[in-house]
Amino acid sequence: MTRIKCCGMTRVGDALLAARLGADAIGLVFTARSKRQVSLAQAREIVAALPPFVATVALFMDDEASLVRQVLDEVRPTLLQFHGDESDAWCSQFGRPFLKAIAMGEGAAALSRLHDYPRASGLLLDGHAAGEAGGSGKVFDWSLLPDGLAQPLILAGGLHAGNVGDAVRTARPWAVDVASGVESAPGVKDPARLAAFIRAVRTADAD
Repeated sequence: MTRIKCCGMTRVGDALLAARLGADAIGLVFTARSKRQVSLAQAREIVAALPPFVATVALFMDDEASLVRQVLDEVRPTLLQFHGDESDAWCSQFGRPFLKAIAMGEGAAALSRLHDYPRASGLLLDGHAAGEAGGSGKVFDWSLLPDGLAQPLILAGGLHAGNVGDAVRTARPWAVDVASGVESAPGVKDPARLAAFIRAVRTADAD
């Protein structure tokens, strides 16, 4: 079964709806470079409201280590996620499981970076170009996902209810990650789009 992460959560109600619909994880963005940035207070409120067995992922992009530690202390996310030029050693300094995003905007040329993060718990392949923030809504060639990597692959970038089924059937990733594809505005999730997205993933799983 393909796992589902709904990223860029800014409202308690949206996070609870995602959990009720069957999302496995929600993402909280802390980097100031994102339109979906949440405050520590917002994040604590969302995490406190979530039911059991829904993971929380804290996202950063070339931020100071002090911010990461503050989020770990005050929000206590399940996982960390890094979207910038952070090295494997830098990401692993916090002693917590982490995901590393790989910008796939260059296509096949980006594949060499998949081997640069041996300590990552998973690799998130996003459609944006190197140096850009996630949540861009850009799609990349899903057939590029390689076989045989030790780490699970999470597919992101331009996914929505209309294409996520094809993405799952083509790439068979461990998980899919959605933000802009289920929104009415940055950080504001649309209930109908969110429900349709999760339904489309489950339909593809059954094929």
